Amino acid sequence: MFLTSCVSPKIYKDLEAKYADLKEENRKLAAENENLLNTKNTAENELKQLNAAYDEAVAERDKLQADYNATKANLDNLKSSYNALEKNSSAAIAANSQKNRELLAQLEAKEQALSAEITRLVQLKKELEDRSNRVAELEEVIRAKDAAMTKLKNAISSALTDFEGKGLTVEQRNGKVYVSMENKLLFSSGSWAVGTEGRRAVQQLGTVLGENPDIAVLIEGHTDNVPYSGNGTLTSNWDLSTKRATSIVNILRENNNIIPGNLTAAGRGEFAPIASNDNNQGKAKNRRIEVILTPKLDELSRLLNEEQ
Repeated sequence: MFLTSCVSPKIYKDLEAKYADLKEENRKLAAENENLLNTKNTAENELKQLNAAYDEAVAERDKLQADYNATKANLDNLKSSYNALEKNSSAAIAANSQKNRELLAQLEAKEQALSAEITRLVQLKKELEDRSNRVAELEEVIRAKDAAMTKLKNAISSALTDFEGKGLTVEQRNGKVYVSMENKLLFSSGSWAVGTEGRRAVQQLGTVLGENPDIAVLIEGHTDNVPYSGNGTLTSNWDLSTKRATSIVNILRENNNIIPGNLTAAGRGEFAPIASNDNNQGKAKNRRIEVILTPKLDELSRLLNEEQ
């Protein structure tokens, strides 16, 4: 009677809608993550360019300073010559006066150019410092998120130590934590009822999740490619995988510390295998529940919005 019980169309539609929302949320998260990495790379490239511009400005300033010093020395020499020639020839005096005026004009122009270059150098230095601070802030947020997920992964691994070698693995990839439980730990063939050992594993996982309210929890059901042959309203592996994912959600919801809004159940059927379905060992690995834990990216979103 349990196997042949009907699934409410409303529940099925709700699951489909929630899975669609999940796919959209995953797409947004992937886009935000890619946007963040692109922003970081852009910031690092701009930082390199500002460093180069800063070095160029320093070199230009030094050159202008050297030109200024040389021009000033030349002016001093001409003044000395002017004083000597002043006693000898009014024509020479007139020529030296013209040269003095020209050199004074050159000196003034060089002083203005030097002042403008110093102003530009100060601005470049400020932009360089701002960009460095921006890159450091982004890197710190990413580091903190990665550290939090590593801590979560370690906590889950510690809580589920008793189930090592029983078809349960915990991995950290791409900023997320993946908890994979093969069906041999959770379900009988063709069933979505969680056994005693599997329930204990899910409950211990729930204890850790209840202590981490800022984590989004996606529960995915997966099957092998053998067509579903059970009786009742379930018609395919997709139906079965969805029902199994919902069974895990229901166990997690027994923990009052877990926020229901953080939970999402999804069925993937046989369409996301991790091993070959050509042999029994591969099929056993494909029949699994994957719990995917994702940090909420509110702080990263804020930083990205500020960048825009």
